[in-house]
Amino acid sequence: MTKAVPAYQRIKNAILDNIHSGKWQAGNAISTEMALAEEFGVSRMTVNRALKELSEERVLERRQGSGTFVAQQQFNHTFVEVRNIAQDLKSANRDYRAEVVSKRAITADMLDDELRRDFGINKVDGGLGKDGSSEASVLYEVKIIHFADGQPIQFEERWVDANKVPAFIEQDFSVVNTSDYLIAKSPLERGSYTIRALAAPDEIANFLQVLPQSPTLVLCRQTYSAGQVVTFVKMWHAGDRYQFSGDL
Repeated sequence: MTKAVPAYQRIKNAILDNIHSGKWQAGNAISTEMALAEEFGVSRMTVNRALKELSEERVLERRQGSGTFVAQQQFNHTFVEVRNIAQDLKSANRDYRAEVVSKRAITADMLDDELRRDFGINKVDGGLGKDGSSEASVLYEVKIIHFADGQPIQFEERWVDANKVPAFIEQDFSVVNTSDYLIAKSPLERGSYTIRALAAPDEIANFLQVLPQSPTLVLCRQTYSAGQVVTFVKMWHAGDRYQFSGDL
C-alpha cells in the first residue's frame, strides 16, 4: 500500500506546484501561515515546518514582520552554470538555429530503467499522476538539433518532470531555448554532470551528419529544485566540431 503523505509535505508540494505553475513568481508573497493552516486543516506548527524546510532549501524567504516570499533565485548562476548554446554561438558571431526532431509525453509504463534511476521513480508505486493513473504524463521528452552556420553541432535529448514544469511540452523549442525556459520557470538550486567520449550510434550520427561510430563528446547533466531532479539532458557533440574550455 502507498504510504499517506504527511500533512507538512502536502503543504510543501502545494507551494511548489504554485511556484512551478507560475501562480507565485519570484518575489511574490505566499499565503499566510493562518490561511494555509485553514486551507489544509492543520495546526500552524505543521505549516511552520513546511515553510521552514522550504526556506532552508532556499525556495522561500521568510521576512520578520512582513511574511513569506518566493525567493529570488540569484544562486542559479552561482551553483549551476547552465550554458545556453544559442547565446554562445551568437556571441561568437555564428549563425544559429534549432530544429525540433520530436517531443512527447511519457507515462509511467513507458519509463526505462535509466530514466527511473535519474528521476528517482520507484518501479512499484512511483511515477503515477496526481489522479493515481499510470496514463498520466510523468516526464516530457524533447529532441533538438542545434546548428551553427548550417552545420549540426549539438544533438540534445532532454527529459523534464511533467508535474514540476507542466507547460514545458507546449513550448516551441525552435524559438525558445530549453535551458532558459527551465531556469525561468523552476528555481534550479544545484546540478551534477559528466562529460564522456563515446562513439556515435547510428541515430546520433545521422542527426549530427557524421559517420556512425565517429567520436563524440557527450555532456550528461541533472539539475535539481527543492532537492528533486527537474531535468536530465544528454547533449551529443561532434568531436571534430566542439570542445569544452574554461578559465581556472
